[in-house]
Amino acid sequence: MDKLLQDPNQFVTDIVDGLVRSHPDYYEKIEGVNVIKRKDGTPSGQVGLVSGGGSGHEPAHAGYVGEGMLSAAVCGEVFTSPTPDMVLEGIKAADGGAGVLLIVKNYSGDVMNFDMAKELAELEGIQVETVIVNDDIAIKNAEDRRGVAGTVFVHKIAGAAAAAGKSLSEVKKAAEKAINQVRSIGMALSPCYMPESGKPGFELHENEMEIGIGIHGEKGIERKTVAPVNEIVSELLDRLTAEVTDKRIALMVNGMGGTPISELYLAYKYVSEQLEQREYSIARSYTGNYMTSLEMHGFSITLLAVDDELLGYLDAPSETIGFPVRSE
Repeated sequence: MDKLLQDPNQFVTDIVDGLVRSHPDYYEKIEGVNVIKRKDGTPSGQVGLVSGGGSGHEPAHAGYVGEGMLSAAVCGEVFTSPTPDMVLEGIKAADGGAGVLLIVKNYSGDVMNFDMAKELAELEGIQVETVIVNDDIAIKNAEDRRGVAGTVFVHKIAGAAAAAGKSLSEVKKAAEKAINQVRSIGMALSPCYMPESGKPGFELHENEMEIGIGIHGEKGIERKTVAPVNEIVSELLDRLTAEVTDKRIALMVNGMGGTPISELYLAYKYVSEQLEQREYSIARSYTGNYMTSLEMHGFSITLLAVDDELLGYLDAPSETIGFPVRSE
């Protein structure tokens, strides 16, 4: 599959450089590494937030760097965990004197490398805590569940808590509350293609779809014949609502990177209608590309059970390109 490329080995560096050049008022790049930090830095005395992982999920994670969300994002190679030294640079850039929270998606490489960076940062006198996001219910064993689009809600909620002046332990508690109450599942009509090789992560025949795909090009847990969107939605919601039983929710319909926005709105119609039929109250709704998988054609649904505290954090102002919330 053809892609817009200069040098496949420079793919991520070119992306990061282009992002910083496109938004010079938001970002700075740390010299020599693909780590992006807030242009204005973490305010003194405020908890810093760092996230990241492999690239290919744009606007995640760099798109959530800014006031009210992340302090820094660490951009590994495509679908590859960043190295501990990169994460350490992100931690140091995010440190405003009140400690740093690492928001890590539940993949073995990310967990290991962020944990190593945490130990290195603590040797330099920086207080660091970690939360692990595991919202993907396609995996049965909860300990093995991947972090997917629900990670964006965790960024927003933890970022708002930090901006409100909460302590490191309080910001971690808010993030863990969101993690405990968020669940996601996705599907795909086509795979994504790796920039280096041009090969797909999996192959689908005509009129086939994958249920339960990951965000790193992984195939799903079940292959089926393509169905009308209301039937696809029904199957995904059957799985989600079995786990999210609280009826007051925030809803995210997330594109996987190659899905036209028109199709996402179409999917949202049926998702929202079916949730209302199941007596759910949609307190907040989000439709768009939040956690993608290169150019995969598909979508995911994320449900976050909310209360007044979490809604307050979702509504708090954030100055980011991926999740802007304007103050009233």
